[in-house]
Amino acid sequence: VQLQASGGGLVQAGGSLRLSCAASGITFSISTIGWYRQAPGKQRELVARISSGGSTNYADSVKGRFTISRDNAKNTAYLQMNSLKPEDTAVYFCNAGKLLTVVAGHFGSWGQGTQVTVSS
Repeated sequence: VQLQASGGGLVQAGGSLRLSCAASGITFSISTIGWYRQAPGKQRELVARISSGGSTNYADSVKGRFTISRDNAKNTAYLQMNSLKPEDTAVYFCNAGKLLTVVAGHFGSWGQGTQVTVSS
């Protein structure tokens, strides 16, 4: 199983970024996909998830600003991030599995993640 996050970068507050999560080695279409982030000195947190059926859920801190989506034909998930704030600065990761696993974040391995830095 391999999930690779990409698309991060440096952006000014109020700007936008679109992250991609390319998956291989899993049956992507039946998996729940989660986007997580970890800021320096903080625990990794789940910011958005999307079920196999397309249902979405967001952390309160990103509701109305972030949108998660998926393209099963491309085995890829996305995280559109708008109205970015300095507190969104973190390394962003994606992972996939059953719903409870995604919610708990208890995975055996994580990809490298992609750095998002929002300047004020």
